[in-house]
Amino acid sequence: MEPIIHLSDIQKSYYMGKQELKVLKGIDLNILKNEYVALMGPSGSGKSTLMNILGCLDSPTGGSYILNGQDVSQMPDNDLANVRNKEIGFVFQQFNLLPRLTAAENVALPLVYAGISKKRRTEIAMEVLEKVSLTDRSHHKPNELSGGQCQRVAIERALVNNPSIILADEPTGNLDTKTSIEIMDIFSAIQASGNTVVLVTHEEDIANYAKRVVRLRDGVIESDRKKSESLVHA
Repeated sequence: MEPIIHLSDIQKSYYMGKQELKVLKGIDLNILKNEYVALMGPSGSGKSTLMNILGCLDSPTGGSYILNGQDVSQMPDNDLANVRNKEIGFVFQQFNLLPRLTAAENVALPLVYAGISKKRRTEIAMEVLEKVSLTDRSHHKPNELSGGQCQRVAIERALVNNPSIILADEPTGNLDTKTSIEIMDIFSAIQASGNTVVLVTHEEDIANYAKRVVRLRDGVIESDRKKSESLVHA
């Protein structure tokens, strides 16, 4: 099976004056369609940089990144933005909802860029909000919703374009334990329905929801274990 994500010798450096700071030092990683992968690593390990590259928010300094059959490593920004909108659904720790828009309008936002009519956007948004029992909150703005409700809106916004992969960056970082469990159950259901989920977290109990855990340290992959192996090595 062709991997949906294929990284080969991915490197990323930042320059401070003439000084080169190497953050990623040759990452090789394949993720198959419908996998559920957690990226872990201590602060400074390179996991956020890798997440930005996976999400086409940044380009590598070296190496190649094939996403769903397309080489996105050296794409110009405009093309990258199109790939992001079509292929990737993002879920962030801070929810990143627009405060002046209702829950339904936030969910429908990616559809605006996809050129879908307002009437159809509203219909689709209401359909997806129903999946997470938020139909009755569809006209509420983010400040009228709880943290868990905001994250459910953010998840549905990420799914609304039927992207190839869902990228979740510390999605439970701002939530209490009970709400975190509810949100992680939603991600498990997303993966069970055929989506590919990549989760960045520093919390072991959150990483345990994934079927495979990739650990970074000092810009390289330290270990890559499927769930059954993770439990054996725990």
